[in-house]
Amino acid sequence: MPIVFLIIIGAAAGFLATRLMKIETGVIETIGIGIAGALIGGLVLRFLLYITGALAGMVGAVLGAMLLLYIWKSFKGR
Repeated sequence: MPIVFLIIIGAAAGFLATRLMKIETGVIETIGIGIAGALIGGLVLRFLLYITGALAGMVGAVLGAMLLLYIWKSFKGR
């Protein structure tokens, strides 16, 4: 099922991309361009989400450590 979905999405993406860039191609080329674009775009998006997720985890870890240090400092001073 994912292959059929990729072909359908790729065909639509290829059609939109060729129309937006004002390039005339055949049906097979349009579908091929769309499928290749979907694969490249999917890989890039997954990579960016992975990097963003790792960065968000690092920010969360630093903020959590800062909160614990604040609490520790507050109780130690008493």
